[in-house]
Amino acid sequence: MRGRSLAARRAAYERGLAAERLCALRLRLMGWRILARRYATPAGEIDIVARRGALIAFVEVKHRKQREDVFEAITAHQRRRIENAASIFLSRHPNWRKLSLRFDLMVVSPWQWPSHLPDAWRPDRSGAVL
Repeated sequence: MRGRSLAARRAAYERGLAAERLCALRLRLMGWRILARRYATPAGEIDIVARRGALIAFVEVKHRKQREDVFEAITAHQRRRIENAASIFLSRHPNWRKLSLRFDLMVVSPWQWPSHLPDAWRPDRSGAVL
């Protein structure tokens, strides 16, 4: 975000919030219960934590003009931060640890309904606390 004006950063922030709201709506319509939005920890932030039955999904939301650009936007470093934040979330809610866990990605592009990519990545068990 370096080099971008304050107005451009603010507009990107607002687009991100709108994308997260739209994705939460889509998940609710798909039968998911939203447990948390914008869940912040010292390790990182999870955009959406959702549950359906015995499954908890930690959902990263990306807003891009072109859907194809989204996979470049989520780096290994960012995945690790989300995984660590998920571990903190589960340590604070131990009764949910026994449920199945998954890391999903939702992509929002202009004038299109959000795409949901379930099980977008699996944590590296060597470094993850999950």
